[in-house]
Amino acid sequence: MLKGIPSILSPDLIKTLMEMGHGDEIVLADGNFPAASNAHHLINAQGHGTKELLKAILALFPLDTYVASPVMLMDTVEGDPRPDIWDEYGKIITETSDSDAKIEKLERYEFYSRSRNAYVIVATSERSPYANIILKKGVL
Repeated sequence: MLKGIPSILSPDLIKTLMEMGHGDEIVLADGNFPAASNAHHLINAQGHGTKELLKAILALFPLDTYVASPVMLMDTVEGDPRPDIWDEYGKIITETSDSDAKIEKLERYEFYSRSRNAYVIVATSERSPYANIILKKGVL
């Protein structure tokens, strides 16, 4: 254990966050997301939800201020309701980010494609639908 590091962040995840450079992306994948089949680098965070991980990661992780939207969500399929978790993400981002980060929605297959190019996918046990989120790393 270390002081100031949220205990929800595993040693592998801390190492990965440190390795990531400006512009690299991390995906927090909900329990329904095909994480293993899309990841070049997969971290297992089963047993944790995306909200708790998002809050812990953003305590350490600068969002990219050089792009229009450093945060991306998987958009809903037509007819599906807007997920409540998106409002919770917005609150977490506002509370933890140093910048006014804009959130973009990506069509489902565009989100999958982008995820395949991410530095890492973190597989969670999040049960909320459409809880997948991509963060683009910035600079300090």
